[in-house]
Amino acid sequence: MLEVRELSHSYGAKEVLHDIDLNVKEGQILAVMGSSGGGKTTLLKCMSGLLVPTRGEVLVDGISVRKQPELARMSLGLVFQYAALFDYLNVRENILFGVERRRRLSAREKDDIVAEMLAAVSLDESVATQMPDSLSGGMRKRVGLARALAMQPKVLLYDEPTSGLDPITAFSIDRLIVDTRDRLGVTSIVVSHDVNSVFRVADRVAFLDAGRLAFVGSRDEFETARVSGIDELVEKARAKNFSYIVREIPDQK
Repeated sequence: MLEVRELSHSYGAKEVLHDIDLNVKEGQILAVMGSSGGGKTTLLKCMSGLLVPTRGEVLVDGISVRKQPELARMSLGLVFQYAALFDYLNVRENILFGVERRRRLSAREKDDIVAEMLAAVSLDESVATQMPDSLSGGMRKRVGLARALAMQPKVLLYDEPTSGLDPITAFSIDRLIVDTRDRLGVTSIVVSHDVNSVFRVADRVAFLDAGRLAFVGSRDEFETARVSGIDELVEKARAKNFSYIVREIPDQK
């Protein structure tokens, strides 16, 4: 469904991605994790066509994102980290924004799309007339997903979907990601630094270290991997206390 072939990208002289190869099967959820500055956001941008890689290819259903970006984007939906809703449009207008630019819709079709997408993300139809600044963070994330789903994508790309959310809301967003896959069969790539979230949603996990693909495997394999950066990440994410003695700060008087 989605293939990344020998993909590299540089910002000037700095190479942030080096020879990345990935194959994501139809209906699969792949989580992409990595150290800070490891290149995961750059990889997502290359997958979505927002960034043209220095080298290599991204294929969506066999279509090159580099060579046929408009055609490839017909199959892609992107859910931004902070939802990226248009603050001058209400929820209804945000959901219809992309669809209306792709095809002409009757008033009945617009109503049906908005109602269907709000139901898909477990939001009441009354939300349709609200402005983004009146919504909670979790609701904005849901509207962002509804907007992406309205385009009927085959592949959904999520950028830090639980970032900035409290644990209960983060859990509900994770469940929504899995439910969306189960109901619609969409292939999903989730860029995240949240270990607990990744263990809830991912079928497979890819880990980037300094721009290189250091690991690809199942959740269980990821949890027990003896790969530089992964064991520390898992251990500290799940730590309930400090494993070292905090030294007392000497009196400065």
